[in-house]
Amino acid sequence: MPTWSGTRKKLETDYLCPALRGRVRYFAATYRKSHDREGRAAILVDGVEVLKSSYYEYAPAFWKLQSELRRLEEADWREAAPKAGQTVLEDGLFDQRDFYAAFQEFDNQSIEVSLTSRNPIVRVFALLDRRLGKRRLAALEETMEQELDWVRPFYLLRMEAEGLRLKSQKEKEVC
Repeated sequence: MPTWSGTRKKLETDYLCPALRGRVRYFAATYRKSHDREGRAAILVDGVEVLKSSYYEYAPAFWKLQSELRRLEEADWREAAPKAGQTVLEDGLFDQRDFYAAFQEFDNQSIEVSLTSRNPIVRVFALLDRRLGKRRLAALEETMEQELDWVRPFYLLRMEAEGLRLKSQKEKEVC
């Protein structure tokens, strides 16, 4: 597994679109002195944590949902865990290990596959990626209407950084 500093360098230098360099920073930490060595992860825009989560937010939601699924579906934990994990992630809760795993997935596939990944963190990485051109970015507008509430702001950030306007904004200017 690569180091966090190497991962961060790749995200901020190799992958991040030029229009957002210096504005977007990635953060992940594992607290070694914590009794269970857990941590947190975040994406900062202009110094403000726009997306953030930690094990201590993620774990209670995950375990609660997993036990509810097991009770409702009378399934064992092996069947309920993947559903609970995906649902909690879609709610914007994750820990630093999910962040690292999302980067590993993102780093090992094309931008096209990353844009349609089941993992919303991977989709965020893809929206900020330099390999996503302006035309393709603009073409994603309809898709972004169905995107998760915490992923959509990254699309809007990228559009603004590239100097692009949404179709709805263009229509208002014509009227």
